[in-house]
Amino acid sequence: MRYPRGAGIGAALEQELRSIEIGKGQLKRQGKGVAILAFGSMVTPSVAAGGELGATVANMRFVKPLDVELLKQLAHEHEYLVSVEEGSVMGGAGAAVAEALAAAGIVKPLLMLGLPDKFIDHGDPQALLASVGLDAKGIAASIRQRFTLGEPRLVVNNS
Repeated sequence: MRYPRGAGIGAALEQELRSIEIGKGQLKRQGKGVAILAFGSMVTPSVAAGGELGATVANMRFVKPLDVELLKQLAHEHEYLVSVEEGSVMGGAGAAVAEALAAAGIVKPLLMLGLPDKFIDHGDPQALLASVGLDAKGIAASIRQRFTLGEPRLVVNNS
């Protein structure tokens, strides 16, 4: 059993409560080539990594039921898929994504990022996530390495 520790991301709270449709994700950032499927607390670092890579980022919101329609759409529109979760990769959200792709007959490179299958020490959540590559920098580096994407280049418009 895990008990949360640390502070939230500091997002502003909306005054009006809105219902969320069960089993429906939401696009947070539109990009090309890579689609990052972020679950839970991994949305914020995934959006930052997506900005650095020019990738699409989806807040999947639910593992069960998984938004299979959004997954299919992203698979058809992107060359690579990446799932990111703050949980074990084995049997986790990434595995659910892989199963849904297989059931739909979609063959697509999928990188599953999450906690390694080992004991994670007790400590500062941000430091621990960074130590296993689940901060924005680590997510972007893992995606670059797996899909041989180049380092970001500064583009200067001198016009």
